[in-house]
Amino acid sequence: MLRLLSQQLRLNERDLHDTSTTQTDGSSFNASMQTSPASMINQYKFEEEEEDADTKDIFVTVDNPESHVTAIETYITYRVETKTTRSEFDSSEFEVRRRYQDFLWLKGRLEEAHPTLIVHPLPEKFVMKGMVERFNEDFIETRRRALHKFLNKIAEHPIFSSSEDFKIFLTAGSGELTSHKKQGPGFLSRMGETVKAVAAAVRGVRNRPQEFTDMQEYAEAFSQKISSLDKVTQRIVREQKEYLEELKECGPTYALWSQSEQELAEPLKNVAGCVDNCCKETEEQVKHLNDHLIPVLHEYVLCADTLKAVLRRRDNIQADFEGKTEALATKKADRDAMRDELDKAEDRLEWANNALKTDWTRWQKVMRTDLRSAFIDTAERNVSYYEKCLAVWESFLQSQRTDAEGNGNVDSS
Repeated sequence: MLRLLSQQLRLNERDLHDTSTTQTDGSSFNASMQTSPASMINQYKFEEEEEDADTKDIFVTVDNPESHVTAIETYITYRVETKTTRSEFDSSEFEVRRRYQDFLWLKGRLEEAHPTLIVHPLPEKFVMKGMVERFNEDFIETRRRALHKFLNKIAEHPIFSSSEDFKIFLTAGSGELTSHKKQGPGFLSRMGETVKAVAAAVRGVRNRPQEFTDMQEYAEAFSQKISSLDKVTQRIVREQKEYLEELKECGPTYALWSQSEQELAEPLKNVAGCVDNCCKETEEQVKHLNDHLIPVLHEYVLCADTLKAVLRRRDNIQADFEGKTEALATKKADRDAMRDELDKAEDRLEWANNALKTDWTRWQKVMRTDLRSAFIDTAERNVSYYEKCLAVWESFLQSQRTDAEGNGNVDSS
């Protein structure tokens, strides 16, 4: 499975030479190293070094989900604990409770203030078909992990982490947060922005710089490959769960058989024990994939959608600039006012382009670290799983050889 994951995630070497970081081979394998799979994985070095924890000045934890039932709705809130040494905070520790809608508000505010920066995605609001019920404990825990990761990605971002909206989210009481939410743009203002975005999308961009075309091609390729990985991995886990259910029926069958087959009683009991041990290991293996690999892959499926949305917003900003340029060339009245608007649009486009290029490189570095870590963690777990199952069956074989020698039934060949 890991080979499949690696093969499908290889993107074209030509993608984003101008905007992506140059990769180097971080492997440190050589002939003098141990050659067992576990030792090879342990020798592997990441391309990017992990951020030193001593340099972080804000730590956020999302935990302790609680269910709330009112006359009109049922919802979950999560405790958000913050510890920080930043001077702009009134205290070093904060604790608030937030629901999903509050996280959604924060994401929207960050995107509104920084349209061409990449905001880490939130988990979907609604349960997808085939998934567990919305207030199932497993679903709540999966969402809690995703919300925890979302806030920590914001906390690690050089611009988002200094946002006033982020500070309010982490520190404000529920009433104060509600007040801040009402201070956002009104319905008519949002509708106006939506109409402008639709008009810009219809008009299109005439002279998009090649580097942003390359980004679009990269985003499309990444989206296709990570979506394929997500679907394949989920199918593998489903099949492994089915295999596990079948395997659980084997142990009792062998044990029951041993009661009626005196000459084979011990071997049958031993096989039953081996199957039971393998069941336990397989159950842990499936749980690990379900809890660790699948969430990371699906997270980056959502990231791919975010990338494409950011690129559309950049195009809209450029289309607005081009529209104002054409309007200035065709109209004679109010040219001074239009020239001022054009200058502002040009400044906005320049800022948007520079922000996107910088954040794109940062995002790629984080993405590669996250996915590489998930793949290596999965590889380590696979090696451990197969080694344990192998040891179970080798122990069975050894016991049978010992019994055969004791009975004088050793094959002379």
